[in-house]
Amino acid sequence: MTLYTQYYNEFQEKYTMYIPLTIILQSCIGGIATMYILMNGLDTISSLAQLFLCVILTSFYNAAILAQLKGKIVFNLLLMSLLFNMLFIVINTI
Repeated sequence: MTLYTQYYNEFQEKYTMYIPLTIILQSCIGGIATMYILMNGLDTISSLAQLFLCVILTSFYNAAILAQLKGKIVFNLLLMSLLFNMLFIVINTI
């Protein structure tokens, strides 16, 4: 089994426990990413694109939970949101 499969299976088994935890986690990381993007200023198109992606991905994850989409879609949106937001944090702190 791959690491992805292991984490997905655990996420599915304990779905009701992970939902509130992951909402808090990814919302905080999205907020931190947004803070660093805004600290660098919105004077370029790339900054606006980063801010747009950060907010959209974080919102899509929250919307997927509220819409009660399938667990695999929710899990993939969580990973995508965390990956992009951490990438934006690294880009904007350097």
